Amino acid sequence: MPHPVDLVTRDVNRLIEPVLDEMGFELVDTEYLSEHGKWVLRIYADGEGGITVGDCARISKEISALIETKDVFEHEYVLEVSSPGLNRPLKRERDFQRAVGKKIKVKMLNPVKDRKNFSGYLKAYKNGILYIEMTDKLVHLPWQDVKKANLVYEFEN
Repeated sequence: MPHPVDLVTRDVNRLIEPVLDEMGFELVDTEYLSEHGKWVLRIYADGEGGITVGDCARISKEISALIETKDVFEHEYVLEVSSPGLNRPLKRERDFQRAVGKKIKVKMLNPVKDRKNFSGYLKAYKNGILYIEMTDKLVHLPWQDVKKANLVYEFEN
């Protein structure tokens, strides 16, 4: 049975994803957690050319009004809307497809070749398999077994 927090994030995603799409943005991630005794709903969104503080404010206003009309939360909460940042999380298959050629970090649910953590360049994503080029080898990781993954920002010299 899913955790209640997972049910809340699922319900919130179903509500807000169409609104974000209509506004020209993509839902990257949703977190609902207790921080310092307060519940926080954190929405990460992005757009084709990035996302500004003004965009985040507009999104916050739109989804806040929508969420308030539904009975999703048992607790009072603080709504935060922000960009996913430089080390953007990779969650959906389309995230991995867009990340081909970029450096990523992956944590697996179960060990693959006696390890759970991998870092390297995503060379391809095909048929649910991530092909990551590490310093000394190419590894194949099943997408459905990924626990957490994100881009790794590389600073230019």
